[in-house]
Amino acid sequence: MKILAIDTSADETAVAVVEGRRIISNVIYSQIDIHKKWGGIYPTLAKQAHEERIDGVVEKALKRFMIYDLRFKNIERYMDGIDAIAVTQGPGLAIALEVGIRKAKELAIQYQKPLIAVNHLEGHLYSCFAQNRFGKPTYEIKFPYLGLIVSGGHTEIVLIKGHLQYQVLGETLDDAAGEALDKAAKLLGLSYPGGPVIEQLAQEIGQIDKYHFPRPMLQSRNLDFSFSGLKTSFYYYVRELPEKEKIKSIKYLVSSFQEAVFDVIVKKTESAIKQTGVTNIIIGGGVCANLYLRKRLRAMVKKNNGAIIFPPFKYLTGDNAAMIGIVAGYKAKANQFVKNSDHLD
Repeated sequence: MKILAIDTSADETAVAVVEGRRIISNVIYSQIDIHKKWGGIYPTLAKQAHEERIDGVVEKALKRFMIYDLRFKNIERYMDGIDAIAVTQGPGLAIALEVGIRKAKELAIQYQKPLIAVNHLEGHLYSCFAQNRFGKPTYEIKFPYLGLIVSGGHTEIVLIKGHLQYQVLGETLDDAAGEALDKAAKLLGLSYPGGPVIEQLAQEIGQIDKYHFPRPMLQSRNLDFSFSGLKTSFYYYVRELPEKEKIKSIKYLVSSFQEAVFDVIVKKTESAIKQTGVTNIIIGGGVCANLYLRKRLRAMVKKNNGAIIFPPFKYLTGDNAAMIGIVAGYKAKANQFVKNSDHLD
């Protein structure tokens, strides 16, 4: 089944064509340059950019699909090779999601295709199972898995017992890890998005943890996260620093902050392994692009005699529609179609 998938959950306008786990076509229009001067996503501008770009991104994704499938050379018949439409239903920015949902419903009605609604977080988990159009990588999916989602909006640990079978073991009670990193960067006057900037600066000094900021909730027995207290501690510490000292110490500040965030993530994930006995780990979300976090997670999983899978292609760590299409394929097999599109909003 070939699925046209759409994701407009935040600041990427994304459309893909997917068959099973294989990504046939994938197009992403990023709005980073639009939001950079605001230091974060400006919702009304995000919606406007989605509305301006969605038609063109859909057409571009379909044209790339047509190049792959030579049966469909006429642009007027580009939907002939599509079997279903999938769209991110949430979570995300409501006014941004609305654009993608509206377009998906329009296409489903116009071309009489079934519609599949997908949870954005499911997509991040299933991004680890993605393949290119040639079916690579070829590893077999073997449940159960512990899924770790680390993104700008979410930090969760999920037990995945089978396809579409989830149990949330822990989640953030306030700020997500990516959000905390972005806010720390903004506080120091660094550019948006802050996570990659912090990664680079920390790498330049060898990930030194000079300031030993708090590790929130590490002593709790549950697997939940909380980064607001860490963010507050960082804010007050930076506020008391003289400007010259702040500039001089900026690399050590961000390295120590990143270390605190990642220390919590790695140790909570290890606690989940010990509590469940599940040692196969999948990691999704934008923060998992961080090479230092990957290094720490790999070392921890190896110590626990487990295996770890990251999204196989870099573009799959951020928001994208390919991961939505992959989930939708399994939902289609389970006959989980939208029965009434009027109820999808």
